[in-house]
Amino acid sequence: MNILIATGVRRVREAGAASVAFHHADELEKLGHKVELWFMGDLLPKPRWPARFASLEFAAAVSKRIKQDPSRFDVANIHAPWGCVYGVARKWSSRSDLPPYVFTMQGSEERYALAMRFEHQKGRATNFAWKNRVWHRLYHQRLYDYSVATANFGAVAAREGWTLSELKYSHPSGRIWFVPNGTDEEFFLPRTFSESAAPNKLLFVGTWLDRKGIYYLVDAFSALASELPAATLTVAGCVVGDPEVKADFPSAIRDRVTVIPQLSRGEMPQLYTSHDLFVFPSLVEGMPLSLLEAMATAMPVVTTTACGMADVVENEYNGLLVPAADAPALTAAIRRYFTEPVLRQRLGRVAQETARRYTWKNIAVQMEHIFKLAAQSRTAP
Repeated sequence: MNILIATGVRRVREAGAASVAFHHADELEKLGHKVELWFMGDLLPKPRWPARFASLEFAAAVSKRIKQDPSRFDVANIHAPWGCVYGVARKWSSRSDLPPYVFTMQGSEERYALAMRFEHQKGRATNFAWKNRVWHRLYHQRLYDYSVATANFGAVAAREGWTLSELKYSHPSGRIWFVPNGTDEEFFLPRTFSESAAPNKLLFVGTWLDRKGIYYLVDAFSALASELPAATLTVAGCVVGDPEVKADFPSAIRDRVTVIPQLSRGEMPQLYTSHDLFVFPSLVEGMPLSLLEAMATAMPVVTTTACGMADVVENEYNGLLVPAADAPALTAAIRRYFTEPVLRQRLGRVAQETARRYTWKNIAVQMEHIFKLAAQSRTAP
């Protein structure tokens, strides 16, 4: 098949959505397919519309480019929300030559809106006041609505978003599929566990944003700092610099926080193996790549019950789950790893076994299945 994968982000392998697109393309090509990738800069090197309408401008550019040469692709896989224009155009067009549209989505915007509204009520998420909520509902949510509603098929990386896509948009069973994200073979590294030495190096990987649960991470580490004087925290891949991150921590423990704004893909495996515990208190996600990568290195993990994290982590089996936005519960879970070496070793090893099911090779086979269904629907009577 000739497959298009389009996503409105920068062409950077280290970025989340871009990384997913690159990995899908790499593995699909190994399966014998031809894949073309379109990113924001490829179609819009110099955007003309105001920045707030960047998603809609990219969506329009994708639709226009596909319609110029519809025989070029057997399937158009467009990440939500950027499939909205093509989906509507294809749905209402009299043309029969337009390739089937398959959306890919990480999670649900509905979950994001709910989580941020709760945070705003606590005096956080200042960017989600009522005006922003209205704009989100009338613009951002609407783009997702059209992207999902007009698709022929879809792949969602979180079960919550998968189910919602069927129920909210009345898709028949078998059109929307749960397809998790994956991890690279290079992360499956050995880990030595010690029953005599307590862990002391905590790791968080992700952008430094409200929705990642950063305030609860700060609260938990602050609470543990006095009782665990050797404990340190590394904040990696946060994009922002050292001053911005450390400003959120009490001054007395800032020297125990290491900030690494950006890393290359090649540096990531060593980052995980050089730390003891992975802490990921995100409030809303699809299925985070960093969580899968940490598990592949046999790292004991603590994360929340929200969204895609609970799709891969089973509490007390391959990690510890805590409610989202609950600093005391997060603190208690981290403390357990410090005081229970047998638990740390058992959950870390099972985490690595679990991650074996999430290699990109396995994920690509699932994506291929959906694309074949879509391509077959194009010729179905």
